Amino acid sequence: MAGARRILIVDDEPDLRAMLTAYLRAEGFETSVAADGGQALERVRVERPDLIVLDVGMPGIDGLEVLRRVRGESDVPVILLTARSEEVDRVIGLTVGADDYVTKPFSPRELAARIKAVLRRGWRSGEEDVLRFNELTVDLARREVRRGPEAISLSTLQFDLLAALASAPRRVFTRDQLLQRVWGFDYFGVERVVDVHIASIRRALGDDAADPAIIGTVRGVGYRFIADPL
Repeated sequence: MAGARRILIVDDEPDLRAMLTAYLRAEGFETSVAADGGQALERVRVERPDLIVLDVGMPGIDGLEVLRRVRGESDVPVILLTARSEEVDRVIGLTVGADDYVTKPFSPRELAARIKAVLRRGWRSGEEDVLRFNELTVDLARREVRRGPEAISLSTLQFDLLAALASAPRRVFTRDQLLQRVWGFDYFGVERVVDVHIASIRRALGDDAADPAIIGTVRGVGYRFIADPL
């Protein structure tokens, strides 16, 4: 299908791969599959998918290691598939750079909604393409972040979250507002995911959470961008 987004499905369960392939194709996506981590890494390099659905609990190269390697060379969106008992893995995955996660068992309808929400993210300012704050520059058109001369590497979701905050300096956003604004209105997750990604952004920017210069915490409410625009 011309112009269709390509989804790479990575899972060691053949029945699950087949079910997701059929459902996502019916939803208008192109799909490819990988049965293990090694195949997944090869498919990513060759096919350059628009999004990866990645099972955490695979034998051999597990999903978290695949995610780490992918993030070393690409910011392609990644949705993790995790078991209910893998709370630690979900948090680690979000820290490493996953954009979202779905807990097994799940409905294909839920996963398709998550995929659509992730793919339609993107922040553009109606007035400015480049936001400047002291040493920090956020280029919305090129999706680039710099602190001074240093380029900062962020995942797709991390950039969107930073751009959401930077586009409205000093405004306080609740976690729920950020979930709706960045993840989408049909996001089914929990507010804690916002905290995990804010912590990752702060680490990438070198922003001290105890004495922040860029992203401030409003206790009991949410976050705000505190750097002054130029």
